[in-house]
Amino acid sequence: MSYLELHNLAVGYEAAKPSVKNLHLAVEKGELISLLGPSGCGKTTTMRAIAGLLNLQAGSITLDGVDISKMVPNKRNIGMVFQSYALFPHLNVFDNIAFGLRLRKVAPALLRSKVEAVIAAVGLTGFEARLPSQMSGGQQQRVALARAIVIEPKLLLLDEPLSNLDAKLRVQMRAELRRIQRELGITMLYVTHDQEEALALSDRIVVMNAGKIEQLDVPENIFNTPRTRFVANFMGFENIFDYENGLLRGQAGGSLNDADQRLAFSAAAAPGTTCVAWRPDRVQVGVGPYTGSVLTRGFMGDTVEYLLQTPIGQVKGISAATASTWREGDSVAFSLPVADALYLSA
Repeated sequence: MSYLELHNLAVGYEAAKPSVKNLHLAVEKGELISLLGPSGCGKTTTMRAIAGLLNLQAGSITLDGVDISKMVPNKRNIGMVFQSYALFPHLNVFDNIAFGLRLRKVAPALLRSKVEAVIAAVGLTGFEARLPSQMSGGQQQRVALARAIVIEPKLLLLDEPLSNLDAKLRVQMRAELRRIQRELGITMLYVTHDQEEALALSDRIVVMNAGKIEQLDVPENIFNTPRTRFVANFMGFENIFDYENGLLRGQAGGSLNDADQRLAFSAAAAPGTTCVAWRPDRVQVGVGPYTGSVLTRGFMGDTVEYLLQTPIGQVKGISAATASTWREGDSVAFSLPVADALYLSA
């Protein structure tokens, strides 16, 4: 039996319309698993059900061999870090972190020892007397994390905890979060809609869509070999086209008909292929057998990103900034390298 098991889970805000249905997930002890997906996919609903903040409509939740499905939240020994941090504004760092231990009536000497140890672990030594209003967003996030882990939870749930931070601080904090998780051996479930964050943090990633798991895999496979059209699109394969008999077809029925590429696609595609996809950085603009009209261009520093109108619909591609002279309305050549294509079946 896995450390955390969700079996046939159904949960939601309306009895007749569960947001999450028939969900199965097994998490091993010490793993960091991200629930990744767009808004409304069911990731936060799943986390709230694990925490006991939403009642199950069906299924069960087992943690460390104990069925916690009907257990009240404060008996589950689960820590949570919210997007808003939810710190007590009138309490200093030490007292915010110690709050859960005081509720458990931990002896003063042991309480101080535990709080000081976790303050050191999150790098806040010397900040014990500060109020939340006297701290940066990153420091407040560390306090919220320390408060959650000081009670030594069996499971730590994090709901978009870095979303309020600026981009540079987010990168620093996710590295710090990973370090703390590794050092303490905490089992974590991490909710995010940020693909880069999930890839950098996770042992495994659960990609969710419409209340179901689309793919559960290690980050490398989620990024390089997504299994469904939804996962491919969500992970950056924005150029996705229907495939039939060596031809790429658009929604309006147009196709690309270069004979050499058609033969190459046919040779590379596995039986059952229904669509072919590319990331924008794999579509070469300025060279190739196809032609499109520039709809928009965006300067990205070393490169320029182009959105082209083509017979199979819109194609997004990249060109080196030094070679990019095309403007809106210009006709430009492009290629869809067979070696960089992702082939997806139904």
